[in-house]
Amino acid sequence: MEARAIAKGVRIAPRKARLVIDLIRGKSVSEADKILTNMNKEAARVIKKVLTSAVANAENNLNLKKEDLIVSTCYVDEGQTMKRFKIGSKGRIDPIKKRTSHITIVVSDNK
Repeated sequence: MEARAIAKGVRIAPRKARLVIDLIRGKSVSEADKILTNMNKEAARVIKKVLTSAVANAENNLNLKKEDLIVSTCYVDEGQTMKRFKIGSKGRIDPIKKRTSHITIVVSDNK
């Protein structure tokens, strides 16, 4: 059985979040939690919250134990891009793209 958690519209670029999420794919929940706790990246804090939510969903809704869970699937999709502008040289406009992410984590038991 598997439980999932999704965070949508997170204000971090998907490219940066994928660097962190690739480290926990396929690991046990306790090991993934330790990895995210010791990382010095903003994406690690957000991904840890999503992982905690997925584990809570598994425990409360499916009556699974935390010790038996593994991170079976995790991925980061691109969300909406907020488009902003700043004044460039010679009076031109330089675009700024503020990217967002959708983070999905699926945990399942070993069966």
